[in-house]
Amino acid sequence: MDLGIRNKVALVAAASKGLGKAAALELAREGASVAICARTEGPLQAAAAEIEGATNSQVLAVLADVSKPGDVERLVQTTAAHYGRLDILVTNAGGPPAGYFLELKDDTWHAAFELTLMSAVRLCRAAVPHMRKQGWGRIVNITSVSVKQPIDNLLLSNALRAAVVGLAKTLSNQFAGDGITVNSVCPGYTLTDRVAELNAVRARELGVSPAEVERQTTASIPMGRLGRPEELAALIAFLASERAGYIAGTAIQVDGGYVKGLF
Repeated sequence: MDLGIRNKVALVAAASKGLGKAAALELAREGASVAICARTEGPLQAAAAEIEGATNSQVLAVLADVSKPGDVERLVQTTAAHYGRLDILVTNAGGPPAGYFLELKDDTWHAAFELTLMSAVRLCRAAVPHMRKQGWGRIVNITSVSVKQPIDNLLLSNALRAAVVGLAKTLSNQFAGDGITVNSVCPGYTLTDRVAELNAVRARELGVSPAEVERQTTASIPMGRLGRPEELAALIAFLASERAGYIAGTAIQVDGGYVKGLF
């Protein structure tokens, strides 16, 4: 299937590893020119080289921390100046720390707010004018299944990723007339460093091994396995495509059946 994004320009945030890197790789495979960012130079350059080597697409690597307003503005403007346009934005950021309500102080909430919600707000605010100018754009927000089925020890994610989905739904209505679609993807338990980190935290709480936590998690997934980053990336590429031009304001989970609700 030709997704119609050859020669489009895609910016994928927090893409030196995990879900962000998988999304950037998939978009590059479809022929898009890609910009990626991360906070650490070495992994960022390694990811850019890997994507270029696998796809022969151009990759622009920009050192940036999406929790910092100035970095976000510079990231978007550098991408648009380098390629002359910006068509696709994938918002993404490292997950906020695990924790329960009475453990979480204001400074932890404020940091998570900047990282999880305001990074998406600022990325969209900087990118939308470029998309409106050309009458076409795709925004895909990487969130979590926690927006549909809260996870007990992930209060910050439950609250703030849900806010990202609310933002996306509102923007999808405001900018649909400009040819811009805004959607969210909700990864379930996936083979990433983030899930390994959360398994380690949960293992300490329960006094068991991380392998036992993973076994319990896998048992709760009808497909009986964790997801692979490329499975989420395939959905992101489709939502970023010409083929998905009438899909707006959705939040779609990629979770092997983990979420038990109807919507």
